Amino acid sequence: MKISIAVSILILLIAALIGVPVHQRLITLRKNYAQLVARASQLNISTNLSDLANPVSITKRKREDRDAAVKRATGEVIALAEELKATVKKGKELDRAQEMQILELEDQIASLDSNQLKNHIAEVLAAKDLQDETRQEIMEFVISILSRDNPQAALALVTQSLDFLGKRCLNHDVCISLSNWAKDDPLAAVEWLNQSMVKFPELMTESNKFGLLSGTVHQDPKLAFRLMGELALKEPNSFIQDIMQATETPEECNAAIAALREYLVSIKDDKTRGAISAEALTNWSHSFVTQGFDTNSQWLAGANFTPAELESLSIGMYKTEMSGDNGKWIEWLGQKLPPEKAREQVRNHINYWTQTDYRAAGEWLATAAPGPTKNTAIRSYAETVSEYEPAAAVQWALTLPPGQDRDATLKTIYQKWPEDDPTAKEAFRQQHGIK
Repeated sequence: MKISIAVSILILLIAALIGVPVHQRLITLRKNYAQLVARASQLNISTNLSDLANPVSITKRKREDRDAAVKRATGEVIALAEELKATVKKGKELDRAQEMQILELEDQIASLDSNQLKNHIAEVLAAKDLQDETRQEIMEFVISILSRDNPQAALALVTQSLDFLGKRCLNHDVCISLSNWAKDDPLAAVEWLNQSMVKFPELMTESNKFGLLSGTVHQDPKLAFRLMGELALKEPNSFIQDIMQATETPEECNAAIAALREYLVSIKDDKTRGAISAEALTNWSHSFVTQGFDTNSQWLAGANFTPAELESLSIGMYKTEMSGDNGKWIEWLGQKLPPEKAREQVRNHINYWTQTDYRAAGEWLATAAPGPTKNTAIRSYAETVSEYEPAAAVQWALTLPPGQDRDATLKTIYQKWPEDDPTAKEAFRQQHGIK
């Protein structure tokens, strides 16, 4: 039983019973309490919650029977919730005694094992004077928490509570539960979904299928692609990019690429296969580019992309936040793409980078290694800044080797020269013999 689960359950139970958003207040309270405990420890001051709440009457609490502790905690949660509800209705803030009581209850619930926690929740749900809506909210809160830390238990609660909950929690929490379960045991998660489909067909939604697939890709990408067919997805190809984006480590990325290629082989139509591959890689590149170049260099080096795959990746990188690694990615594109495609993509990337941060783009150009990539980048940079800094554009253009590229760049600068300075524009035309 993780303490974070217990604390979250207490906070959510009280929040549901009170009917007001106290979550952030209680988080702040716990943070402040942790700081106080650390400081008190340095000063050799008691950190027993009872002592802090009642410093005048310090007593040593006897160890309680665990079953009795469950009932006691349940009663205190409900009683405290009613007290806090009354405080809120009066427009008052929580006082110190109430805050300390909340903290003490957190520690009590954190000490319960899984069976005792289950009994605690059952006690709360069975409490008199609770409205059905409140009970539903509590159950949803518990399922939401368990979906991340104990997905099997969350799904068991879902199937046990369908009549009570209706369709209130059949989407997000089931999806999260299946995803987290599939990360550890995808076949077991698949078996659960197949069995549940017979008794509870409403659980067989596209969203829940995707949750299972997104978790499976962490364990076995090839299985994830195979399941796309077995689960009878309405639009299986729309899930490919989501499966790819679920990868996190270099190993997962390489495995996902291999699985995608294997899946594409099964598609007979060349046009369809090319379109699916291009869309998957274009959308996928957004996720790994934002993580930084150095983070991804390991798997990039061993991925053995085909020219077509590289082109798709480069298109997806366009207009993506590159975490300050724009120059590295541009150099990578210049080295990996075929010359004509490299020129096209480098121009696109420099054009966008210059529009968003021309100073950073210019600083990288000043230090970039000489060669075709830099020359292409200079052309794009000069042509982009020429609309508002024509003099600077000319200086950059003149760093290009004499020849067709330099002449074409100077002509473009002339064509984009601001019309508010016709004299300078004409002088520039005559100086460089532009017709």
